[in-house]
Amino acid sequence: MKTNGFAVTAKALTKSFGGFTAVDRVDLAVKKGEIFGFLGANGAGKSTTIRMLCGLLEPTSGDALVAGHSILGEPEEIKKCIGYMSQKFSLYNILSVRENMEFYSGVYGVKEEEMRKRTKELALELELESHMETMVGVLPPGIKQRVALACALVHKPEILFLDEPTAGVDPVLRRRFWEMIGGFSKSGVTVFVTTHYMDEVEHCHRIALMNEGRIIREGTTDELKKTTFRHRLIEIETDEVVKVFIELSRHAERIGSVSMHGAAVHVVPGRAPQEVKAEIEEILKRENLSHVKPRDAVPSMEDVFVKLIKGDD
Repeated sequence: MKTNGFAVTAKALTKSFGGFTAVDRVDLAVKKGEIFGFLGANGAGKSTTIRMLCGLLEPTSGDALVAGHSILGEPEEIKKCIGYMSQKFSLYNILSVRENMEFYSGVYGVKEEEMRKRTKELALELELESHMETMVGVLPPGIKQRVALACALVHKPEILFLDEPTAGVDPVLRRRFWEMIGGFSKSGVTVFVTTHYMDEVEHCHRIALMNEGRIIREGTTDELKKTTFRHRLIEIETDEVVKVFIELSRHAERIGSVSMHGAAVHVVPGRAPQEVKAEIEEILKRENLSHVKPRDAVPSMEDVFVKLIKGDD
């Protein structure tokens, strides 16, 4: 299996636990410097795939090359080339931020002079200067997230694996975190990230959508939006979003797939959009449900996710 300019390539990667197949013949090709998003519901197989790619879990069959090294034959070499940040931050609560960073520097074999330089650089870049002597155990989740990221970057990895890195973090910090990820990519670091936040995947250069252990669709967000929907999406804004959703869902067989998105309901029409709009108006007026006139809308990645996972296509 050749890399051909790719940071990560996988062929028929499979992992079974007893009679359960968590990852089922996954093929991947992630370019160097790319932000590659791995999208899917909890239990889809994302974390298991990442653990195999990081050399932490041996596949049942198949193989992958990460930074040119086989996960079967060279897992220890892979660990030297990657940074890994898991859903549960692997930090030592009884150590300070500086001590955690120094510990991970030692694990990765970073020499003392380089360690001091790198620790200072990351403290500045990730806005940790004022927290360096604080015990990690007393830090809020958003700061712990940045400390975990610093520990994953301390040895200047070629590839950064981030497994649900923003879970439980507020929207402002999530946005700041993605700004950092964009900066890493521009500097040449390949970023492989899993998430279940639909808005976050808009930051990725390409994404793969995983369901029940298989990759069911792959491409840019624009490509996925264009290829997933045959007709324009219909959006209905309303102050009675739950009632409108329930009522329209009763007619889903005729009008199409119905889902809630904040203060709006989206309908993926099963036939000509104009006909469906007229029927929606008729249904909502008959039930005396307040709403804004149905209009065309650009599908979000949440729309794509719902439609593909439900298998409507």
